[in-house]
Amino acid sequence: MVAATLPSKLGGLARTLVQEKLLSEDEASAIQSLANSQHLPFITQLIQSKKLSAMKIAETAANAFGFPLFDLNALNPDYLPTKTIDAKLMQSSRVMALQSRGNTLFVALSDPTNLHALDDVQFQVGMALSPVVVEDDKLSRWIDKVAEASDTSLKSLDIDDDINLDMEGGDQPAEAEVSNIEIDDAPVVKYLQKILLDAINMGASDLHFEPYEKFYRIRYRVDGVLKEIAQPPLAIKEKLASRIKVISNLDIAEKRIPQDGRMKLTLSKTRSIDFRVSTLPMVNGEKIVMRILDPSSAQLGIEALGYEPEQKEALLNAVSRPYGLVLVTGPTGSGKTVSLYTCLNILNNPGVNISTAEDPAEIPLAGINQVNVNDKQGLTFAAALKSFLRQDPDIIMIGEIRDLETADMAIKAASTGHMVLSTLHTNDAPSTLTRLLNMGVAPFNIASAVSLITAQRLARRLCKSCKQPIDLPKEALLSVGFEEADLDGSWQLYGPKEGGCDMCNGGYKGRVGIYQVMPVSDAMSRLIMKNGTAHDIADQARKEGIRDLRQSGLLKIKQGHTSIEEVLSVTNE
Repeated sequence: MVAATLPSKLGGLARTLVQEKLLSEDEASAIQSLANSQHLPFITQLIQSKKLSAMKIAETAANAFGFPLFDLNALNPDYLPTKTIDAKLMQSSRVMALQSRGNTLFVALSDPTNLHALDDVQFQVGMALSPVVVEDDKLSRWIDKVAEASDTSLKSLDIDDDINLDMEGGDQPAEAEVSNIEIDDAPVVKYLQKILLDAINMGASDLHFEPYEKFYRIRYRVDGVLKEIAQPPLAIKEKLASRIKVISNLDIAEKRIPQDGRMKLTLSKTRSIDFRVSTLPMVNGEKIVMRILDPSSAQLGIEALGYEPEQKEALLNAVSRPYGLVLVTGPTGSGKTVSLYTCLNILNNPGVNISTAEDPAEIPLAGINQVNVNDKQGLTFAAALKSFLRQDPDIIMIGEIRDLETADMAIKAASTGHMVLSTLHTNDAPSTLTRLLNMGVAPFNIASAVSLITAQRLARRLCKSCKQPIDLPKEALLSVGFEEADLDGSWQLYGPKEGGCDMCNGGYKGRVGIYQVMPVSDAMSRLIMKNGTAHDIADQARKEGIRDLRQSGLLKIKQGHTSIEEVLSVTNE
């Protein structure tokens, strides 16, 4: 009777080994019972019992289930993707990443019947898995090595086990509704937390959650370049979107119109990260983009932004004046906000009253009065500015000058004893002045109020660990803008290492600012009064020794900070 019931109790690898006549039913049952009592995997207990060798078990499992057999002694640790699978999951599932190819991850395992472990790993990595059978004892040693060396997100961030996602702003959802989502979708909650933590750890600036007909992908923007991080199961797209909406205080039932919100990820008692959340209805679901707003970026100091000494001096002189308009220009994502906040942080002291109007306020700064504009409610930039002027201000920051009314108000404030800082979307500093003219601002007001314009771009910084010297013909260097005098052999040209290293992303790590800092001189003011063009002002700037964006980029190349390809991609001739 006992022997007849054994097969129904045996499962997985134990059943396979009995079927292959490598173990008797009694032996397999005894080992399985002992493994359960010792809280060990069946295969580990089997090897410890010395009934079968690890190699024999691996060969049998590979043949029985049609998976390739691999010897981990041939593994090169330098090419092992150690951060692909979370260390804790790797140890619990006994599945180790070997290599990724496209959207397929090759994984090593000793027990191919452990389908639950494979499902857990596939959910975490968001890729198709291709199993490879290996010897269990060697797998254990490799997993211990990888887990010990792995710099996981939680370790590097040094945070508590209980991540606290605080809700901030907007109308709070019903308590029961939030509770149900958190209870029913606990794996989604943990998955989202890991995605957010990894993004912070990688230095990402944005996260993109993108649904398509056949797949769902998550991308990070790291150093200005989007890269695919994961392809979670398509079935979780609705749950993931709902979870993000709940913690951002958005309407989870509204899927027809775009929504904007905020959330905060509290990492510890001393550090929290804000996220600006934007949803956009698409054909196959809602795309969600999250902008990471790290308050520490405003504390870097002007030295860390990449200004050359004379550029920094000109900027500090302009913002230190009691009145005037300082404009920062550049495309979206060029670092304008960080530059403005850095200036505000320098000016922020108990003796001044600073007010800002933003859409929305991205980085909270203590001691500064920050206002979120709301066009639907009539709180526009111009309306906020009018109110500021009745609030005894010393310094005013306007998130963006978008229309003539806001421009006129900013000019008026700058001309009546206030320091005003703002942004504008133009290609370079000279064209900013003509952009104001085109908006309808009187030439006299521009000439009298604008004191300095900064145009900027962000270029990827070469990795200090793996950047390599390169040689280019003299003609090639001259064609990108270098002068004959620059080619005196006193500096070395560097480029990225193909594929990069463990410390970087494809040969680049971080970004460096490229700036055109143009104080508005008396000669430029006269040109403005005469309705001079952007070319006229640019010619005058060159006469005054002001470097344009390309020349500033070439200087960063000579200093070894970035490559020719990066400068060409972010600057115009």
